Amino acid sequence: MEIIWTLIIGAIAGWLGSVIFQGSGLGLIGNIIVGILGFFVGGWLLGKLGVSLGTGTLGAILSGALGAIIILVILNLIFRRRV
Repeated sequence: MEIIWTLIIGAIAGWLGSVIFQGSGLGLIGNIIVGILGFFVGGWLLGKLGVSLGTGTLGAILSGALGAIIILVILNLIFRRRV
C-alpha cells in the first residue's frame, strides 16, 4: 500500500510542478518519475537550508513539487527545444 501512496503523491507533485513551471506535459508516468525524484531533491535541498514545508501528505506534495520544478528547470536547460 505504501508503494501506491508514493506513486500517487509523486504523480500529484509532478503534475503540480509541471503546472507551476508551465512546461510541456510529461504524461502520467513522467509526472510520477519527476515527482518522486523531485521529492528527494526538494527534501534534500530544504534540509540543507533548514526549511520545513510541513509534515505528512501536504508537506510531501509541496517538497516534491519544489523538487520537480528544480528538475524541470534543469531538464529545460539541458534539452532546450528550438522553435
